[in-house]
Amino acid sequence: MWRGLWTLVTWAAHGPRSPRSCMRQASGAPAPGSGATIFALSSGQGRCGIAVIRTSGPASGHALRSLTAPRDVPPPRSACLRLLSDPRTGEPLDRALVLWFPGPQSFTGEDCAEFHVHGGPAVVSGVLQALGSVPGLRPAEAGEFTRRAFAHGKLSLTEVEGLADLIHAETEAQRRQALRQLDGELGHLCRSWAETLTKALAHVEAYIDFGEDDNLEEGVLERADSEVRELEVALGAHLRDARRGQRLRSGAHVVVAGPPNAGKSSLVNLLSRKPVSIVSPEPGTTRDVLETPVDLAGFPALLSDTAGLREGVGPVEQEGVRRARERLEQADLILAVLDASDLASPSSCNFLDMVVTPAGAQSPNGSSQRLLLVLNKSDLLLPGGPEPSPDVPPHLLLSCLTGEGLDGLLEALRKELAEVCGDPATGPPLLTRARHQHHLQSCLDALGLYKQAKDLALAAEALRVARGHLTRLTGGGGTEEILDLIFRDFCVGK
Repeated sequence: MWRGLWTLVTWAAHGPRSPRSCMRQASGAPAPGSGATIFALSSGQGRCGIAVIRTSGPASGHALRSLTAPRDVPPPRSACLRLLSDPRTGEPLDRALVLWFPGPQSFTGEDCAEFHVHGGPAVVSGVLQALGSVPGLRPAEAGEFTRRAFAHGKLSLTEVEGLADLIHAETEAQRRQALRQLDGELGHLCRSWAETLTKALAHVEAYIDFGEDDNLEEGVLERADSEVRELEVALGAHLRDARRGQRLRSGAHVVVAGPPNAGKSSLVNLLSRKPVSIVSPEPGTTRDVLETPVDLAGFPALLSDTAGLREGVGPVEQEGVRRARERLEQADLILAVLDASDLASPSSCNFLDMVVTPAGAQSPNGSSQRLLLVLNKSDLLLPGGPEPSPDVPPHLLLSCLTGEGLDGLLEALRKELAEVCGDPATGPPLLTRARHQHHLQSCLDALGLYKQAKDLALAAEALRVARGHLTRLTGGGGTEEILDLIFRDFCVGK
């Protein structure tokens, strides 16, 4: 229904076209960010209490006057109650709040108007069609409001990406990280790095031009080398943490594994708060990898339920076990599940030896795979009975049946995922996209060329290349293809 409405609005904005007018439109259609005035529904589609429709461009004031005639535009940034009427027929459309944001003090930097109307489809349809009939207005394209804000210097490219992430945020951690990026933390950091390179470049070029001048202070090249070394350290630290930011944006991979009948599927259902997996006392119920996106203690995660690890009794279960082992190798965090009442069984002992112990061992580079050992079915343990053997690694007791121990598990998950994804509440801004990592790595590579350069002219060029990558990260000198890809994440009206 809404797609049909937007088609109708487009028809109203441009009118029926003859073949000749279509040819003219195709050859000279206004591009995003041009001088045309755009309009769109900015709030969510569907029935709602209030719908927000906004315009941006030089004809916004005229559009506001046309729909609220004979009243003039309200004072800037003040909400006023006005009767909206169709400028073609004078028919009342709605009684709405209207706001006027003259440029450059607006979201896009252009003259903007907002109509806060009742959210019924007939009201929204009538107001959109009325705006489409005002000369000089056309429907906005996806992300065009934000693209105009970028074009007018209201947002850097990293802030635009932060805004897109904030709109799509589904967990508390994603919201915090997106808000930090929207506030410009990553952009400010990259600009400070670019200023450092500008100073270093100025020192090198000053030595090239005035190296024989006695008035040139001593240690110019040494200062440039020192600044480059410090920047290399900072870039290296951020690049080592690059995967954390991307996990925070797209979700960490958490794999639930264990022997058959340990309660893996029950744990997946408990954490996802819905019946994702079939739960049965029969061993080997889960034979494939079942995945579901979840919010785990405020962090995004892709939760995988896997087949019980044992020697398969048939080709289908053998394939399920193979896939389970494959997922274990790819996991950012393993939730290892054992039956607390059956720790002495061969399957539990084998799982401890084959999965839990190797995961805790450090690799040659000093890292280890993150794992939480969960002893499920604690409700089957006798009250006052013996504790699990001291040979069992550090663990958490849980009963998926009663929910006892769930709070402790969620707190442990929060701490582990904060390490895996990075804690957006503390520390430096994270790199949430592959584009960020590419430009920082290219900048670091260029600094390596600077250190290797035997000729000062080549060293200066390496600094210029490095600085260019930092500039492009925040939006300077970006190609249209990259900008199109970024703004495609936005809906119409944003």
